[in-house]
Amino acid sequence: MKVGIKTLLGVLCLLAAPVAALAQACPEKNLQYWQAFPPGGESDVSARHQQLLLKKKCPAIETIVQYRAGAGGGLLWAQMNNMPGDGLNVMGINLPHIVFQPLEGEVQYKTADVTPVFWFHYTPDILVVPASSPIKTFAEFVAAARKEPGKMNLGGSGRNSANHAAHERLDAAFGIKSTYIPYKGTGDMALAVIGGQIDGAVTYVPFALANRGSVRPLAVAMERRHPLMPDVPTFKELGVDWVDGAYRGIGVPKSTPPETRKRLSELFLALNNDPEMKELAAKNGFELINIGLPEMDAFMKERIRVYTEGAKMLGLGKK
Repeated sequence: MKVGIKTLLGVLCLLAAPVAALAQACPEKNLQYWQAFPPGGESDVSARHQQLLLKKKCPAIETIVQYRAGAGGGLLWAQMNNMPGDGLNVMGINLPHIVFQPLEGEVQYKTADVTPVFWFHYTPDILVVPASSPIKTFAEFVAAARKEPGKMNLGGSGRNSANHAAHERLDAAFGIKSTYIPYKGTGDMALAVIGGQIDGAVTYVPFALANRGSVRPLAVAMERRHPLMPDVPTFKELGVDWVDGAYRGIGVPKSTPPETRKRLSELFLALNNDPEMKELAAKNGFELINIGLPEMDAFMKERIRVYTEGAKMLGLGKK
């Protein structure tokens, strides 16, 4: 069968189109990727995954991961609009943190000050104890917490964060009283949990997977059991309709032009759709989502509604 030169050229153009579109989306200079939490936590791990793929897709530039940790992420988010809106400065952002923190009133920003351009994944909540803990099951955990109310210390990443909310939810749902110990980030918390300095943690699935053998997961907030932790029950199995976690995404300064926002949103979408990213996410416990600019307003409106109602129910901001 003969193929005309015009047809062949047309096919080659179609094959090259996605590559050309991505090349056009690549930043012209090095990307400054700011993180609101210290190294070693889920935000850092996900940023490193993206850094790896960005180098392959945009070999002419470097993605420089930088850290400005403090106030459970609030330090960076309060300062992000002071940075250049040049498309070269992007910030890691988190839900429900950027809704809960302004409701608490102890940070120097409002939810409306944060400009998301893409939400790339979420990590389900999970309850873990040190591997050395005498607590083997969730039932034993509840019994121990009820026996000595307030004595059990559970770590988490930041105040008024997804971990904090999950802790309050855990206590309320199962009629127990435990003490929440906030850390700057999951990386800081890890040493305390693994070393048995605290009784456990309300954290995320990636932490449990990364520290298999050092921690014992007791229950996970997913629709179904995680395929890499088939022996860990879901909270739904334990009688509570709890499917939740923390969302992570990319934000930019408000001065960033609309076209630049669109380019960044499409760039991070391309990363999420890469087979290598899907493999990295699956084995590390990240649940990929693709919330770009077209879906952003509706998504944020719904999340703000859910978290505002949840904050009232959980009593965040009243302690």
